[in-house]
Amino acid sequence: MKDAFIAGGWGMYPTLLAGLALIATCVQYARRPEPRYVPLMLSLGLCTLIAGTLGFATGIMSLLRAYAGPLSEEGPRVLFVGTFEALHNVALALLLAMSGGLLASVGAWRLSRRMGNFVTPTAG
Repeated sequence: MKDAFIAGGWGMYPTLLAGLALIATCVQYARRPEPRYVPLMLSLGLCTLIAGTLGFATGIMSLLRAYAGPLSEEGPRVLFVGTFEALHNVALALLLAMSGGLLASVGAWRLSRRMGNFVTPTAG
């Protein structure tokens, strides 16, 4: 995991920070589902995904700059390795957003149970 984080580059840090804030907010919502947490969860989820995408984009830009310069003689294998490394940002963002989504779903389920709006499926 440490190697993947290092391979992803600087973009992993804002992605991790936004994602950890998202997870903390979603845990709080799962524990005490209150509607005031929803806008914060949505904005932190969006920030997490944007940070991961930005890290990927800057990683690809660095890769292409290096491939056009000092790595031009290395061949296309460098492009695959560089893209693989840049994708670590996207993977981290998706992992954190999915975890937050699952936690938010627990809170939404608890809120619906508390409000009596939970519909149970009937056998048909």
